[in-house]
Amino acid sequence: MAEEDKKFSKQLIGKTVVSKTGKKFGEVGDIIFETRSGELIHLLLQNPTSYTDKLELEKDKAGHILIPFSAVIAVGDFMVIAEEDII
Repeated sequence: MAEEDKKFSKQLIGKTVVSKTGKKFGEVGDIIFETRSGELIHLLLQNPTSYTDKLELEKDKAGHILIPFSAVIAVGDFMVIAEEDII
């Protein structure tokens, strides 16, 4: 992997999460990963939109919405997710 392709977690925190159709979900509040393997498991969503609240997505014990990292399809100015992979 080229050096410019790497992203540090602090670069992802606060990014706006949108679907590939442009629907806004909220912002990345934290990243949950497997400590042994380093595998990224979920994005913890902060400031969810009213659209996101209606979807009944998976939540953690504290009630924060979790987005599976496997749904992420692009990271740039926004974090783009495949909405069909989380519903």
